[in-house]
Amino acid sequence: MKILLTNDDGIWAKGLLALYNRFRENHDVTVVAPDRERSAVGHAITLKTPLRVAKVSLNNGDKGYAVNGTPADCIKLSIMELLDSKPDMIISGINPGANVGINVHYSGTVAAAREAALYDIPSLAVSLDGFKARHYTEAAFFTETLSAKIMEHGLPPKTFLNVNIPDMPAEQTAGVIIGKQSLLPLDEAFEKRNDPRDYPYFWHSCDLPKINNNLDVDQSIISNNYISITPIRCDTTAHGFIEELKGWNI
Repeated sequence: MKILLTNDDGIWAKGLLALYNRFRENHDVTVVAPDRERSAVGHAITLKTPLRVAKVSLNNGDKGYAVNGTPADCIKLSIMELLDSKPDMIISGINPGANVGINVHYSGTVAAAREAALYDIPSLAVSLDGFKARHYTEAAFFTETLSAKIMEHGLPPKTFLNVNIPDMPAEQTAGVIIGKQSLLPLDEAFEKRNDPRDYPYFWHSCDLPKINNNLDVDQSIISNNYISITPIRCDTTAHGFIEELKGWNI
């Protein structure tokens, strides 16, 4: 397969290099990723500043591309300018820290996979649970297995997979569960501080909320040491509300 790899943690991130080292053995791999940390930028794209691309030498001397933009920028630029043809699949990750629940809307990792789906390219976002994640090799191996399943069965139009993997040896993982996205609000707060000139500023802190052990939502699935896979559509229309809204006679 012709594979495009990206992320939101920067081109030298451990998770991205783990995917690269795994997939390059059996696939034609291109890496196009942000030149720096771009976590939590969501689906932002760059419009008012130039996008610059630098060729970089990866671990074995292969060339990658570092972009001074967002993950979504990387996908657009790859498809429209950097690649000679569309890839068979686009994989974003491996992110340190689960992208479950409402974080799906903030994640640059997930946004890259969503951008790929908008071009009808099979795609997935992959994350490891834990900001000090270690088991990237196992996660990359599972990702390759899942990518083969995607190519075998296909994905619906404008749909991608959001994959979250427990940070543990593969043999300790409880299994795989296909589940929904949790929409519980974050536990978050703003701490007000003052700088040395006594001007106020705010520091934002947030965490995923506590959740029950109902194994049909992503956050609970990953908390119980299962691999969570959630199919996500690009179409965010509330279809069930359309007819009622028409009845408002606006």
